Order: sequence, then structure tokens, then C-alpha cells
Amino acid sequence: MSIEVLNETDASVDELELVDCARYVMGQLRVHPQADLCLTLVDEAAMEVLHRQWMDLPGPTDVMSFPMDELRPGREGQEPQEGVLGDIVLCPSVAAKQAAEAGHATEEELLLLTTHGILHLLGYDHAEPEEEKEMFELQRTLLLTFLAGRSRPSDVAGRSRPSDVAGRSRPSDASGRGRPSAP
Repeated sequence: MSIEVLNETDASVDELELVDCARYVMGQLRVHPQADLCLTLVDEAAMEVLHRQWMDLPGPTDVMSFPMDELRPGREGQEPQEGVLGDIVLCPSVAAKQAAEAGHATEEELLLLTTHGILHLLGYDHAEPEEEKEMFELQRTLLLTFLAGRSRPSDVAGRSRPSDVAGRSRPSDASGRGRPSAP
């Protein structure tokens, strides 16, 4: 699995933790081991440009996903499809604000957004109530099991309300080939 992190901000981010989280999520979802993913961290100005360009919405957002080869989660007993999973663009300053509002660390918010972005790249969405339930339950499970397996304690693991980190509800646009999904 090739996971690249491009930090185009001044934010101090644990890039290895983001890669570990992405690798864990992709592994759990049986993404092909040769699949490529790029995580790019940008400032609010750059995110606002992307948000307006792709979603026609004002202001910066926390995460946007740009699928490439429309890969889907692998199925037991079947060989997963090779290809480029896509790009996830994260905005650490927006994530920091959300983390402060939710009462947890920015690092955990970035892990949530990475998980959320990967799910969008794999075709999950939350435009409809049934889709939202499926996506956010899976997101919560993936994030909590990743956090449980890491060596440092997390203040996120006990959260269960829909507005909390592992299950935050957010609007989205249905993603198509090369079209992003944003929260």
C-alpha cells in the first residue's frame, strides 16, 4: 500500500499516525495492498478554493475526497481490485476548531477525517438516512478499533453521540468519478 502525506501547512501533524490509521482502515476494508492514497493537508484558503470549485459551497471545510479508480471494499474470498484509491484533502485548522468544540484532541479529529475520507473514496456516502447509518457505524467501529490498538490513550473512544468524533453527522454530495465528497 502506498500512502503519501503532503503537509502544505505550518501545522504540526503526526504524519505517521495518519498513515497508520489509513493503512489500518484500508486493510480492514480489504483494499488491494498495492492501492495508492494521497493525504494532503492544506490551509483554510486552499480548502475554501477547493470547496467552492468542487462543491459550490462557501468557506473552508474539514475534509474532501477525490476518488480516482472507483475502488470498492474487497469481499472475502475475492481478490480486491488494484488501482489508485484517490486523494483526501484535510484542513488541520478546521479540524482543530471542530476538535475544540467536541472536547477532544486535533489529532483524533484528523484521524476521524482520514477514516471518513477513505470511506467516501470507497463509495460510502451519507446523503440518505440508511447510508448515513451504515457509514457512520462503520466509521465509528474502524476509528475505535484503530484507537484501541495504538499505544497512546485517546479521549475519543468513549464518545457515542452522533455529534461526537467517531460518528459526527455531516451533509455530503454524492461522489462521482473524479468528483469529491465533502462533509
